[in-house]
Amino acid sequence: MLVKKILGTVLFLGTFVVMSGCFRPAIPISRGAVYPIDVFYENQSPDRPYSELQWVEISNEDLLNERQKKSGERLLHRGNDAQAKELLTAQLVLKAQKMGAHALMNVQYKYYTTATTEGYSMRGLAIQYRGE
Repeated sequence: MLVKKILGTVLFLGTFVVMSGCFRPAIPISRGAVYPIDVFYENQSPDRPYSELQWVEISNEDLLNERQKKSGERLLHRGNDAQAKELLTAQLVLKAQKMGAHALMNVQYKYYTTATTEGYSMRGLAIQYRGE
């Protein structure tokens, strides 16, 4: 009887370990991307002196496709996932780099949707570190 309980527990734990290895969060959140310049999000700032250059922004608006308008699934297929946001951040970084920025700070992402369209804007303040 004790052997059956131990075997059942081992089987349960083994199944749990295998299944948990397959789990991926529905909306992965990643701030682990590495960019060629520093990126500071809202409420973060560099720990050294800097000079502000200018705000850099990218934005886009598209009409919703039929899948996005489908009744009952109205918001399931809208917006950008974490990977798309990392690509948008990379585009913002590239724009800032072209103007000579050493970093972007106060990076903000905003998404909106209406009955017929969806869109986003991402912006950040391009800065140069002093003494570099």
